Amino acid sequence: MEMRELRYFVAVAEELHFGRAAERLGIAQPALSRALAGLEKRLGVVLLERSSRRVRLTDAGAVLLTEARTILAAAEAAERRTREAAERRPRIALAVKAGTAGELLAKVLDAYAAHPGACAVDLLLCEAHEQRELLCSGRADVALLHLPFDAVTGLDTEALLTEGQVAVLPGDHPLARRTTVSQAEVTAAPGPPPARWPAPDGSCPEGPGVAVRNLTQLFQLIALGRATVVLPASAAVDLRRDLVAVPVTDAPPVTTVLAWLPESRSRPVADLVRVAATV
Repeated sequence: MEMRELRYFVAVAEELHFGRAAERLGIAQPALSRALAGLEKRLGVVLLERSSRRVRLTDAGAVLLTEARTILAAAEAAERRTREAAERRPRIALAVKAGTAGELLAKVLDAYAAHPGACAVDLLLCEAHEQRELLCSGRADVALLHLPFDAVTGLDTEALLTEGQVAVLPGDHPLARRTTVSQAEVTAAPGPPPARWPAPDGSCPEGPGVAVRNLTQLFQLIALGRATVVLPASAAVDLRRDLVAVPVTDAPPVTTVLAWLPESRSRPVADLVRVAATV
């Protein structure tokens, strides 16, 4: 498969319309159709089911879409790193779930900036479980992950912080004045059920609570009385004034780790990991 064919396929798979995909790519629609037909012929599979009314991904097409996105992202990362090496301007791309580990992250970045030979660090703020995808695709060199919520199988890690969890509640919630609560009390309390976070594969578990993907969205819903949540204490450090955080005594501890690919040979990444371990 050629990179050009993968770009063509991703455009059609995302648009599900050959005309819009051709316009997005800046090529003629017949050329796009011929290229994808040739790709299907060489692979010996049908990637796209076409009719006069719609285009639909097959199961094989859905698999190739995931793989193609990873390959294209890795190619972009390789170009970036190659240019940086030629210009002698190494940079580190660090993937972080937006709104988490703020105080720890600030301390790590400050300590690393003071390290002799430190290079620039680009923060990639993302939503739940996207850090691993960015890392594995090559778009990130290192990522902050949170155990037990994020999967770290196949990655090298350095544990940075272990902490308890808190229930984030509206200020007028029946449990808001408590000094501690249990998970059962949070679940059984009057009002909205706990929010549902996406699983590592992007799907959201079944349940009565609202589905959320980031902390900004979540805190807005809690303030409106539409949700509650139990999350790491560090994520609730800078809560808005109409919310409260109550420690949950029986919630499992959460460990924040710095993760990177085992095959990484980046000296800046190794330096960042060593500095972070001392913070």
